[in-house]
Amino acid sequence: MTTPPAARLGNITKSFGRFPALSGASLEVRSGEIHGLLGENGAGKSTLLSIFGGRLRPDAGSLEIRGTRTEFGTPGDAAAQGIGMVHQHFALVPAFTVLENLALGYRSSRSRWTLPIPDLRDRAARLQAETGLRVPLEASVERLGVGDRQRVEILKALLIDPSIILLDEPTAVLAPSEVDTLFGLLDRLRAQGRAIVLVAHKLDEILGVVDRVTVLRRGRTVLTAGRDEVDGPALVRAMVGEGPVADPAVPDIPRPRGGRVPPGEVVVSLEGAPTSGLNGPLEIRRGEIVGIAGIEGNGQGSLAMALAGRSRPPGTRVRLPAHLGFIPQDRTRSGLAGSMSLVENLALALHRDPAYRTSRPGLPSLLRWSALRERAGELMERYGVSGPGLDAPVAALSGGNQQRVVVAREMALARDVLVAENPTRGLDVASTTFVHQQIQSLSSTGDRPPGVVLISTDLDEIMALAHRIFTIVRGSLREVPRDARSREEIGGLMLSGVEAV
Repeated sequence: MTTPPAARLGNITKSFGRFPALSGASLEVRSGEIHGLLGENGAGKSTLLSIFGGRLRPDAGSLEIRGTRTEFGTPGDAAAQGIGMVHQHFALVPAFTVLENLALGYRSSRSRWTLPIPDLRDRAARLQAETGLRVPLEASVERLGVGDRQRVEILKALLIDPSIILLDEPTAVLAPSEVDTLFGLLDRLRAQGRAIVLVAHKLDEILGVVDRVTVLRRGRTVLTAGRDEVDGPALVRAMVGEGPVADPAVPDIPRPRGGRVPPGEVVVSLEGAPTSGLNGPLEIRRGEIVGIAGIEGNGQGSLAMALAGRSRPPGTRVRLPAHLGFIPQDRTRSGLAGSMSLVENLALALHRDPAYRTSRPGLPSLLRWSALRERAGELMERYGVSGPGLDAPVAALSGGNQQRVVVAREMALARDVLVAENPTRGLDVASTTFVHQQIQSLSSTGDRPPGVVLISTDLDEIMALAHRIFTIVRGSLREVPRDARSREEIGGLMLSGVEAV
């Protein structure tokens, strides 16, 4: 008798209003395999996993767990069937500690009741030792960086000892060394016979760890194949349709490779002292892209917030321009108001611009919503944002389309400088290339183009785009010599602050 798969989703359909997110999507996952789920931003990957994990109900279709047809009304129903999920957008309570968030996750699982806190702490500590996912259990989640929050999400999913594990872009906020640690963990979980579904946009990551892949395009399943049956270009063709396909690891953009740019005026300057947490001078000139490379947790967040004018560490002097755009690392926490519409999110940034306010003598100045709506439509078309419409809440968009909204809005503001912190994190190949092209176009168009500060943990992104590169280690900035811009040199500086030998 043939052993049934761990799970099978058949002909799943799901719409949000008049917007079809899934149109007959299917997925079959076997025990003891890592199954990659691929597709462009907005293809329906997160929606399919949300149905799999009990967060959404399908409009039509079937779900079988180990050969038995079932339905999930809540995430607790899915957890009761041994399904643990790591969400693309963190499902954590910021004001609670790590341990309290783990307790909430455990209570919503198959037991319906939490463990006594001392027992839960012991279990969490053992799980951390087994997985290498170290996070202080008594720390408040709101004080954690995005990398640590991702580790909490993974710990929460594993705490219920699931037989099926759903991971929606778990590597997007992890440093390369942490990705290797995670994949080592997934390999051990696979060896234990667990079924794992992995969503990631970096094809080299996917192809290096999965056993099989399924590709979604516009809400439909268009390909399921074994790892040895496909390569990168074939997967890209499946994701975007037929046509010429470039090497997915090498975006088709001109690369500065350390080339000099015509010297422009300084638009941003920062001076910090060792006691401030940010050490080293930094100047950004018009028309140049300055890359800040570093391993997650080395002060990039503080630097981004200081350069964006959101905070100023004591002992740090920052000179900022009048017109600045800021793409934050965490779009859901710092970049968007999820319950507000596209037009309203644009208004949050442009509400002081005279072009979008009335000007009538003797009367108060009011927002010109018709002008804002027209501008929102222009930006959404230019930046390829797809979704239910301008009046829909941005929370209804896929993660990739939400990121495009942030990029569109902030680039429109960046007449002097753009500060971009991991701007392509979680984007697919086509969207990543598009954002790279927009950054280069922004910094090279017009007589007085803005400068760009690109803060990224993706070294390939930094090397592809930046005219000058700095590394950041424990808050200390150091410029990389132009004649030493190899991956080995920069990697050595990122890891230890010393040149590779």
